[in-house]
Amino acid sequence: MNDMLKKFTVTDKFFGYYESLINDTVVPYQEKVLNDQIEDAEKSHAIENFRLAAKVIETGKCDEAFYGMIFQDSDVAKWLEAAAYTLLMHSDEELEKRCDEVIDLIGRAQHQDGYLNTYFTVKEPDKRWTNLEEAHELYCAGHMMEAAVAYAECTGKTKLLDIMCRMADHIYGRFIEDEVPGYPGHPEVELALMRMYRFTKNEKYKRLAQHFIDVRGVDSDYFIKESERYNWTVWGNDCNNKEYTQNHLPVREQTKAVGHAVRAVYLYTGMADVAAETGDESLKKACETLWENITKCRMYVTGAIGSAYEGEAFTKDYHLPNDTAYAETCAAIGLIFFARKMIDLEKNNEYADIMERALYNCVLSGMQLDGTRFFYVNPLEAIPGISGEAVTHHHALPQRPKWFTCACCPPNVARLLSSIGRYAWSEEGNTVYSHLFIGGTLDLTDTSHGKIKIETNYPYGDKVLYRFEPANESMDLTLAIRLPLWSENTSIMLGEKKTDYEIKNGYAYLTKTFTKEDIVTVTFDMSIKRIFASSKITADSGKVAFSRGPLVYCAEGIDNAGDVFSLRAKKDGEIEAYSSEKLNGIVEIKIDGYKVSDSKLLYSTVRPEVEPCKITLIPYYTWGNRGINQMRVWLPEE
Repeated sequence: MNDMLKKFTVTDKFFGYYESLINDTVVPYQEKVLNDQIEDAEKSHAIENFRLAAKVIETGKCDEAFYGMIFQDSDVAKWLEAAAYTLLMHSDEELEKRCDEVIDLIGRAQHQDGYLNTYFTVKEPDKRWTNLEEAHELYCAGHMMEAAVAYAECTGKTKLLDIMCRMADHIYGRFIEDEVPGYPGHPEVELALMRMYRFTKNEKYKRLAQHFIDVRGVDSDYFIKESERYNWTVWGNDCNNKEYTQNHLPVREQTKAVGHAVRAVYLYTGMADVAAETGDESLKKACETLWENITKCRMYVTGAIGSAYEGEAFTKDYHLPNDTAYAETCAAIGLIFFARKMIDLEKNNEYADIMERALYNCVLSGMQLDGTRFFYVNPLEAIPGISGEAVTHHHALPQRPKWFTCACCPPNVARLLSSIGRYAWSEEGNTVYSHLFIGGTLDLTDTSHGKIKIETNYPYGDKVLYRFEPANESMDLTLAIRLPLWSENTSIMLGEKKTDYEIKNGYAYLTKTFTKEDIVTVTFDMSIKRIFASSKITADSGKVAFSRGPLVYCAEGIDNAGDVFSLRAKKDGEIEAYSSEKLNGIVEIKIDGYKVSDSKLLYSTVRPEVEPCKITLIPYYTWGNRGINQMRVWLPEE
């Protein structure tokens, strides 16, 4: 395996908690959901759909109905991928046996020609490959390919991989050998095929990924023609809205992130992956242009993307409303995927900084601290009585539900957090890159270097220690450490002395013969920062947000007498950080502010009274864990 999945073992308190949570709670909980065993939760039926499809394959008929979204298969795929990563970390014979049984069931649901999709096998057998825009066949195939590679990587078992190789060969035969036109309405298969290619070394899979990227948008009317030819719809999508599905232009000509946010960043991830693998400079340039548009014009301070409920989509530059933000958890995960592939194209701390921002804020916010409830939408402002209730705010719930009818986000969180090593580290030649600061052990014995042990209390503590355990007497390598953009003064010490290093694109390169006596200590500037938005973001005009390290903070009602909308942050007031035991142990912030009195009138000509007060802020990812509360990230400042 070329990445760090097997090489890095998490040991720190923060991500160690999440690793245990995924293993002990999240994966078992989601398995029960997929089998419809959680009371008062949305029904999944996803495993049952595979049983029904297997029945069709084996008997030629089935009297029971398919249930759920047309892409329900992808929930099973993402859960299997998460389960695979947990099996790598913690041996569990019973879980592995149940995963094998699910894989056996998936195999039984596969057609002789390799085709695999329960919706079309059970519900619409005559309509397969007739609605690429909406039907998500390639999307589901992609997620199952990712699960297949992960399961083979982590367990050594290749049955699911064999199943998905047959499906990939079926897709290749249709779109490459038979030259049937088309490309996915929901990108995902592109990045999945690249994972298949790297694991199997089958050049066909790389060619197929390139094909779907190269043909996208060349015939921008493809989905219109498809709709006219087959005349059936899943959701009644407007085929003329070409930006929604990112097929308005060939991908190399696209300059703005548009349309469905998850589809967009999954597409861009595949583009970056192909560019890194092939050296395609035009594709790399397109990725850089799209990255700039997202991160400079269309991203929330939490790393969330996708500002509109309508279409779960990007809208316009600087349109970033707080209380109606869509900010889907999956979109933030997709942004992390994109960032990670951009790091493969070029080591630059900007990419890793955004990856970190989206991870610690929006992705972690997407799951309750106990691992049993989840946010699909991550607003930056919650108003009880309006959020989740007003017609304009139905999507922006003030507390996490147990599950969703469209349950793409929960297993996506599980598979990301359980594979965090591949985002924390990368290796090129004799250089090891430290992108995220997570305590654990990096095992480099396969290159005869030895091990590096990382000690830290990050993201709350300000220090990261790298200790070296050479395989022999020493290890000759370059350790490249990201210098976060949020840390204005970062110091790097070797033992008790400052050490020499080269800075390139925001990474500090330490080239040395390291011994077991060496300790590299990195100390970050964890001072609390005031954040001010561009004046073009009208929702944040006259407001301020606060951050400490990688964490964005918010005010929640339970810490502020139940009312955060009467609060104003004092300009240049005192700001202090305190360690707290609440919410699994956080650092909370107290700032000087004012509380504005309510006039009791809808409008008044009398200036409201203002009283000085202390405002308590908590990390954004922890909000919504103590019942329904008001919440606000951006506070008016005066």
